[in-house]
Amino acid sequence: MRWENLFADLDAQMEELEAAELASEVADRTRREIALFRLVDRLRATLGHPVTVFTLGGAKVAGRVAGVGADWLLVAEDFRFEVLLPLDALTGITGLGGITAAPGSEGKVAAKLTLAYALRGIARDRATVAVALRDATVVTGTIDRVGADFFEMAEHGPAEIRRARDIRSVRTVPFAGVAFVRRS
Repeated sequence: MRWENLFADLDAQMEELEAAELASEVADRTRREIALFRLVDRLRATLGHPVTVFTLGGAKVAGRVAGVGADWLLVAEDFRFEVLLPLDALTGITGLGGITAAPGSEGKVAAKLTLAYALRGIARDRATVAVALRDATVVTGTIDRVGADFFEMAEHGPAEIRRARDIRSVRTVPFAGVAFVRRS
């Protein structure tokens, strides 16, 4: 009887040890998998979900995730405004939930949709925009040209259409200086 109790106790200890080892391995593999996730993978899984985004310069943008590119996020505020945010200008996001898209599942074309691509679309539309810079300055006008890492905008009032007589100046803005671009 004593031997049976000893062997039963040893078996129980071995099972506990194996369970702890398995739990440790699962936790380690989970950490390694999470380490592969990028912010865009988290964002792509939340299309249509409400979020609040915080930016350099202290701005807060609330709305639904309307699009995600390689290095940008598009948030639709109510029904009037869209806000384009460079990912490197973000200081935090709430509302993402627990879902993450598989890393690299966006496809080759979507992976090339950079901030420059999104800004070229805005320039093509000739929409009046408000550009919040990372120093908390806000300028309004129309984006005229988009380079590899900058854009040029004709500054004019938010209610004005881009006309030569209404242009106050032409500003060159490096992408690194942009907190967000809002258009209606």
